[in-house]
Amino acid sequence: MKNTWKYVLERILLIFLTAFIILSITYLLLMSLPVTTVGSKPAEAWAFWNKQVQLGYYYNVENAELLSESERANLETVIIGSNTYYFAPYSLFHRYFTWLGNIITKWDWGVSSYISVGQNAIEIEMERLPVSMKLNIISIFISIPLGILLGVIAALKKNTWADNTISTIIMVFISVPSFVLISFILIWFSYNANILPNRWPSAANAAADPALAIKAYIIPVSCLCFGSIASFARYTRAELCEVMSSEFLLLARTKGLTKSQTVVRHALRNSMVPIVPMIIGQFIGILSGSMVLEQLYGIPGIGSLFVDALNSRDYSVIMTDMAVYTVIGLFATLIVDLSYGIVDPRIRMGARK
Repeated sequence: MKNTWKYVLERILLIFLTAFIILSITYLLLMSLPVTTVGSKPAEAWAFWNKQVQLGYYYNVENAELLSESERANLETVIIGSNTYYFAPYSLFHRYFTWLGNIITKWDWGVSSYISVGQNAIEIEMERLPVSMKLNIISIFISIPLGILLGVIAALKKNTWADNTISTIIMVFISVPSFVLISFILIWFSYNANILPNRWPSAANAAADPALAIKAYIIPVSCLCFGSIASFARYTRAELCEVMSSEFLLLARTKGLTKSQTVVRHALRNSMVPIVPMIIGQFIGILSGSMVLEQLYGIPGIGSLFVDALNSRDYSVIMTDMAVYTVIGLFATLIVDLSYGIVDPRIRMGARK
């Protein structure tokens, strides 16, 4: 137990160190690029650059008219009426250390320059995160039992028509990209049959029509589920077939256990050792894969937010999105490692032998 807690603590410290390195490199690279778009109105741009001054990333340039035309071209310029305002950035590393200080002391990740001009980037992220998490949690809870059940059936009916049918369906859904799948479903069930909504409803429409809100989950959850179910079924079949051919299972049969008893008591439990950690990894895969899905279906989640932020070069929002994906991914690896010991108590995390 002592070794386990020590291992967990070491891994958590390593996670934060890794996240720090990844986010630092990302920030330095992003901030080396120019900010191309700030809102759509001069007043928004002026408020944004003043906020950058308050946060310590930029400073006001006084007497800019004394500078040459080429020097003024490198400044951020905002014209409001007859007044012209100029803003210049501090050095890259000065902004980097200021950014770190703002996060540590005020949990301030900067403000959005385009998606929601002037709003704190972490607030935008927290508004979008529940939608993505809800979709992914629902899909993974549907995928796990169905995928494992299909895998068990295929393994028990190995080399029969049932196994061949399930294996064919698995290969089809693993091979088809999610954006192709959602396009077909949208065409068939939304545009042609008009059974399901073709876009994610707004909060007001969902509140006014609860049935519409429920229907809106069917297409995205289905698209996220198909690939996961196929993956779980494939791995379950492969692991179960391997365990069922092992000597200890044959010994259990010779001692009088039925086939179903050996599968439930021994084979299935042993095959779960590599499958349970895969569940956590699959969740991260779904979270990443939902970017395209959210963009196509108009879901206001962190996946579509990341794509929108990249297209508009909203660097503060990109950084917060990167932080969420990085931290979730790194902690998932720790949970995967710990889950081995939960599934098989013989495995001890942090043990020397």
